[in-house]
Amino acid sequence: MKSNKILSIIIAVVALVGAFLFIRIFMEDAEAIETNVDLQNKVISPIIYYSTFLLIATVVITLVLSLWSLVRNPENLKKTLMGLGVLAVLLIVSYFLSDSEAVINAAGGISEGGEAGSSVNKWVGTGIWYSLILGAVASLFFVYDLVKGLIKS
Repeated sequence: MKSNKILSIIIAVVALVGAFLFIRIFMEDAEAIETNVDLQNKVISPIIYYSTFLLIATVVITLVLSLWSLVRNPENLKKTLMGLGVLAVLLIVSYFLSDSEAVINAAGGISEGGEAGSSVNKWVGTGIWYSLILGAVASLFFVYDLVKGLIKS
């Protein structure tokens, strides 16, 4: 119960700071904000820095708490490592399915940076194959779950 109060206070403080920074922007003239660099630095930059700080803090806290949870529960750690292993195998399969051929644009020429043998081409192809494989696996599980639900009904 005490941690809920602390969390509520932290959320309220974060929201109040964000609201204060947001209201400061609306207190200035819109045209002046667009043209005056000093005014932009005065009212826009703080909210950008604050948002960036909140994003980084959220990512760090999420990662730390996730890792802490995995360390405290070895059974989940084993399942997570097995899942990461399966994803790594699918990534390797995707890498070998992809090619590094030249990227041809609509005019029939080779796109800038899309020359044959480019490692960028190889990794883009890998990403496409990886997405297709994961989408196919997800579709199979969706159909399986649908059929299982129909049979139970």
